[in-house]
Amino acid sequence: QEQLVESGGGLVQAGGSLRLSCTASRRLFRISTMSWYRQAPGKQRELVATITTDRITTYADSVKGRFTISRDNADNTMYLQMNSLKPEDTAVYYCYALRPPVNIEGAYSESWGQGTQVTVSS
Repeated sequence: QEQLVESGGGLVQAGGSLRLSCTASRRLFRISTMSWYRQAPGKQRELVATITTDRITTYADSVKGRFTISRDNADNTMYLQMNSLKPEDTAVYYCYALRPPVNIEGAYSESWGQGTQVTVSS
């Protein structure tokens, strides 16, 4: 019963900020690498940022210096703080979890949230 739930999307003016949240079960969250993806109309879904269980982070070039990914293990929640938003950031943002195998014969598994809309006006 692994489930991811996003929240925090909305409509903001260019230059504004939003903070997205993604909650997960404790079992899934503590062992998974977590990511934010986004998909704009007419475009392929793209990776925005990733954070490992050791809190190592990576970012797409388009958001470096503006977005910050973090995780709170006590609350089983991942965040994406988005500052200096641009109209090109407009997209549906998705939470993603990559769970490692539970044994050497197992396989990685993926979980996706339902998405939250972010709209940035000029």
